Amino acid sequence: MSITQPEIEHVARLARLALSDTEKELFTGQMSAILRYVETLNELDTDGIIPTAHAVPVENSFRPDAVQPSIGTDQALRNAPDRVETFFRVPPVIE
Repeated sequence: MSITQPEIEHVARLARLALSDTEKELFTGQMSAILRYVETLNELDTDGIIPTAHAVPVENSFRPDAVQPSIGTDQALRNAPDRVETFFRVPPVIE
């Protein structure tokens, strides 16, 4: 399988890329080479191979989700540079 220059131009337009004529020729050759390589991969016998998402086993590293008491408002605001009652005070963003 090979890719044509109009297909390269179409992909470039979708990606909003401005390509010179030299780049179009270059990318046409490179993309055709990539597609030929993928065709050789399609010839491999993958029957009996289990699909995997990761090459190595991955385990969840999160702690169990359990209800715990919160730290409380006073401790949460203890190091706040400026506070008003039970809220953080921040400088205005919109004037």
